[in-house]
Amino acid sequence: MLFRPQLPDIPHLPMTIDPHCQAPVQPAGRPLTPYAGAVAAVVVVGIVLTALLAAVAVTAVSVAVAAVVLRSLVSNANRR
Repeated sequence: MLFRPQLPDIPHLPMTIDPHCQAPVQPAGRPLTPYAGAVAAVVVVGIVLTALLAAVAVTAVSVAVAAVVLRSLVSNANRR
């Protein structure tokens, strides 16, 4: 135990708070209500675009499946 470090003493400050010493809170420059409509519009546009992308993906998959089925039907008809 020759090299055991010694931690410094931490002074403890009193935790009394005077309610009269608090700084006054400054009001915000402008309210956030004008931005609520813009945020809602962006969210709605995002939802609509996501739905359209999902619809395009489902359509592409269904067209691909139909193409594979038609190709197999045509190749089976040519073999006979």
